[in-house]
Amino acid sequence: MRQKVFNWGRYPQGDVDLLPLYYLEELDELTSKPCIARGNGRCYGDSSLSSQVISTITFDKALIFDKKQGIFKCQSGMQLSDILDIIVPHGWFLPVTPGTKFITVGGAVASDIHGKNHHTEGSFSKHIIEFEIYSGEGLHYTCSAKEHPDLFHATCGGMGLTGIITSVTFQLKKIESVFITRVQEKARNLDEAFELFEKYSNHTYSMAWIDCLKGGNSFGRSIMMAGEHTTLNELNAKQKPEALKLLQGSKLNIPLDLPSFMLSGLSVKSFNELYYHKILGKVKQDKTYFDQFFYPLDAINNWNRMYGKHGFIQYQFVLPLSTSRAGLVEIMEKIRNQGSGSFLAVLKQFGPQDGMLSFPMEGYTLALDFPFRPGLLKFLNKLDELVLKYHGRLYLTKDARMDAEVFKASYPNLGEFINVLDKYVPKRSFSSFQSERLFG
Repeated sequence: MRQKVFNWGRYPQGDVDLLPLYYLEELDELTSKPCIARGNGRCYGDSSLSSQVISTITFDKALIFDKKQGIFKCQSGMQLSDILDIIVPHGWFLPVTPGTKFITVGGAVASDIHGKNHHTEGSFSKHIIEFEIYSGEGLHYTCSAKEHPDLFHATCGGMGLTGIITSVTFQLKKIESVFITRVQEKARNLDEAFELFEKYSNHTYSMAWIDCLKGGNSFGRSIMMAGEHTTLNELNAKQKPEALKLLQGSKLNIPLDLPSFMLSGLSVKSFNELYYHKILGKVKQDKTYFDQFFYPLDAINNWNRMYGKHGFIQYQFVLPLSTSRAGLVEIMEKIRNQGSGSFLAVLKQFGPQDGMLSFPMEGYTLALDFPFRPGLLKFLNKLDELVLKYHGRLYLTKDARMDAEVFKASYPNLGEFINVLDKYVPKRSFSSFQSERLFG
């Protein structure tokens, strides 16, 4: 039965056949037509939409948890939130996590997710021991950096086009508490923000909120946030006995789509002013629960509704180190002149790239949310030109409208990726609305 389906950005929407996966034995029948796997729908655009969609959210069992070695194996539809509930009380944490814990492990591999620690610990793929994948026509592969390495590196960041990931085994990170020791420091402008990234480059986790609308001497003013997992020695006597206890926080809910007037340039400017001054001094140090550090928006159910019934596009690009500053200045000036600021503007530092189509490159990445309005697509096309000018690229997991030529010009390993498809998926059994747009 066909139904209307969309991902977290709520743009675009597609009429699809949504078929649940429960058992491996069903895969031959479910993939008899070109299809794409979809987890919890937390990507932003159309990369997990197709005429036929295989939902892995029902394929969500934990299979192995080695509490001594910190090795975890699960089916691909298991969400990071459920993994955290299992591993944290035993003193383990995810090696890499994005800004939401409500994604599936299969989605984490297909997107080769990055977090606040890419500059120190790389993408999710660096911590995978092996995964199992179904590439169609009854063929199953076990892949790692040493076994079928070409398929491994093509699948990590390959947006589901190499097949349906069925299970993933990965290495966890040892922790001593549920807390993050956090430091927040204000940057008066973009130059100071870059200085702070250097200052905190040895911290495992770092990112900055950035004001894209302020001009003059305050252009690019930011708040740097850096953190480390809090050790037992850093806890007081009262906290130590419950160092690994999961905390249950209250949740807000946005039950209805907010009206468009609440997303005006004036409201963004007002929000930015309040947010920048939430820290009274220049520096603030504290300890916070890991949810509040990694997943602040997960505390708001349906936060995507604040962008209204037409949804939004999250635009994330990365620029290499050599062009990051000049490129960010020109792109942010373009955004400021347009008056199209974003409530959520996040700047991060990346280390080297991992997979063939993995998004990160050594440099800086900026993520922005734009409510969908008339003229937005044309404006984003202009930003694409600037991203290419400075030798950057866009994040496929958040893409909803990139032109095929922009894609081909910015992903230099595309030819190698297509060779892997020719070898393992010659009939192109897996396709999405995104791949049809980008590959033809």
